[in-house]
Amino acid sequence: MQFQVTQIEFDFDDAMADESITDEYKQSLIDETLEGVWDADDEDDLIEEITCASGWCVKSIDYRHILD
Repeated sequence: MQFQVTQIEFDFDDAMADESITDEYKQSLIDETLEGVWDADDEDDLIEEITCASGWCVKSIDYRHILD
């Protein structure tokens, strides 16, 4: 199935101690995630795909299914 992420929040809490993580970086990661179309089997797989691609855990997500 294909998904389009409409809203996402990453767990950047661990990054707070790392000053090299800028707000611009965080926003660009969010923007890239929202712009893409994601192939996944279900919601859990979608979260896993995004986590693997971004390197960050997902705190919350909203999405829609893209129908063929």
